[in-house]
Amino acid sequence: MNYQFPWIEAFVKVLETGSFTEAARVLGVTKSVVSKRVQDLEQALGAKLLHRSTRRLTPTDVGQAFYEKTRSILIDLDGAVEDVTKSGGRLTGAIRISAPMSFGTMHLGPALYPFLRRHAQLQVALSLNDQRTDLQTEGFDLGIRIGRPGDSSLIGRKLGISRRVLVCSPEYARRKGMPATPEELRDHDCIHYLTVNPNQLWQFERPNGEIRSAPISARFIVNNGEATRDAACAGLGISVQPLFLAWEAIRDGRLQILPHFKLADDYIYALYPQDRHRSEKVRAIVEYLSGCWQQPAWERVLAPGFSA
Repeated sequence: MNYQFPWIEAFVKVLETGSFTEAARVLGVTKSVVSKRVQDLEQALGAKLLHRSTRRLTPTDVGQAFYEKTRSILIDLDGAVEDVTKSGGRLTGAIRISAPMSFGTMHLGPALYPFLRRHAQLQVALSLNDQRTDLQTEGFDLGIRIGRPGDSSLIGRKLGISRRVLVCSPEYARRKGMPATPEELRDHDCIHYLTVNPNQLWQFERPNGEIRSAPISARFIVNNGEATRDAACAGLGISVQPLFLAWEAIRDGRLQILPHFKLADDYIYALYPQDRHRSEKVRAIVEYLSGCWQQPAWERVLAPGFSA
């Protein structure tokens, strides 16, 4: 039986992207072509590979097993193509990257532009989402994360530091005053980033490095980082902000740092599944990104006597 490669590739991309439309975009064909290829594969195998509904696509048990085996074959094939082309310094094919919305929009996307201009035959599919994404089950080659890596099955490389600060607008400080201790946050209006921390507890670092948790009174709860920054700029309350997101508002005087509060630092990580370690594309892009945020502009707002 002739199981054509495009059929298998279409099926794998449909599972990894979650839709025929997105798979078609990644493969550079129409949605109807992808649908036909998957149907041809199911007919050739004599088995149903996908559960189709109006809301989502999920693999059947047979489809999941077939995906896991064929996915590794496609990765090996991709690596073989890279081995042939990399001697000429060329990176080809596609790479899927997952990243947080705000960091991806403000920093990762712009950082990738020179890399893509340098490698004209490389396609990057960048997925921005503040929800935690399972890189392996969703078929991503690389994930950029802010925080601490929690999945030991992934390979990680630290790309830089992401300091966090407690901020409010000057107008809020005049109207409500400034808390002197974490305990006083309960008497203030706080803006809480739900995605990062589902509990209304903020963690602070003591001088000896010990972490302490303080309950807050959240007036505005939101699942997007830029929305928390904008709410703080509008005088709605006190917010925990990563410098990469808030530094321009601090520089312009729309936000001020509460100086007596030390928050534990986060880090910018590149994470990728074990089977992507052989990929020249992944190694090249991680190596490139490792030099992008060693001395980022947002750190300058912490320098003594900083001015724009």
